[in-house]
Amino acid sequence: QVQLVESGGGLVQAGGSLRLSCAASGRTFSNDIMGWFRQAPGKEREIVARISWSHGITYYADSVKGRFTISRDNAKNTVYLQMNAMKPEDTAIYYCASGRANIFGRYEYDNWGQGTQVTVSS
Repeated sequence: QVQLVESGGGLVQAGGSLRLSCAASGRTFSNDIMGWFRQAPGKEREIVARISWSHGITYYADSVKGRFTISRDNAKNTVYLQMNAMKPEDTAIYYCASGRANIFGRYEYDNWGQGTQVTVSS
């Protein structure tokens, strides 16, 4: 059974930093894409960043480029999201997810963590 467990959320002041962790277990993830998503109250869920487990290729949403860094530790089966220069608009529940590309090249995420709350005060 696949499990994704997030940790590291909390309350931080604007301009501060947090690091989220996502520990993955249950199978081999070497062919997966690992993504961090977030959902703010009243808003749709959006992707924040993703990384390919095998090659470490990354993608970032424009809103977090230059401030957030996604990384993975293959030995620990853990994906991280380092968040710097945080803004109040980064406040949301953050989820990690694992998925793979379908035959059309689009990523489909089929395993999700429970989420961790991140609150940035102004």
